[in-house]
This record gives sequence, C-alpha cells and structure tokens, in this order.
Amino acid sequence: MSHETYRKLVDLYAGDELPTELKEELELAATRDPDLRADMTSLKHTVDLVKQHDPVSFTEESFQRILMKLYTHGVPAETRAPLDPHWQYRLPLSG
Repeated sequence: MSHETYRKLVDLYAGDELPTELKEELELAATRDPDLRADMTSLKHTVDLVKQHDPVSFTEESFQRILMKLYTHGVPAETRAPLDPHWQYRLPLSG
C-alpha cells in the first residue's frame, strides 16, 4: 500500500476499526516511518482518553443555547428539521 493510504487509515486504527490483517500491516509500516508511528500513537492515546470520559448528554436546551450563540455571532445557521414550536407564543383559540 502507498504511504498516503496508510495516513488515511490512522483514524480507523485509533478507533480499533481495522481488520486484524490491515492493522498488522499498518503497524509494520509504522516501524519504518517514525512520522506515521507518532501519528498512530498520539491519535490512539487521544481516542482512548476520550473513551474513558462519561458520555455527554446533548439536550434540547443545549441545542438551543448553541444555536442562539451562533445567531449572536452572525452565523446563518439552518437546521434540516424545523425548530420546535416551543419558541413560538401560542394564542388561545376562541370557539
């Protein structure tokens, strides 16, 4: 495999998403390339540290807070789904 292909596989290696044969081939290539080895070890270490933390809950309140920060900074943020109607004042229906 080419050097560029190995570089593209580093993120899959760090996440333990490679098949055994490909993982071994990448590790062998890393013995000959110190830059590749450094990328592999640092990214693997980073992924392991992130996996150790408790998952963060992303609530509707978090989403709205981030969206409002984007709006205040002038970012034209558009979502794929329409915003929840709780931001809209509801008028009572009369008969």
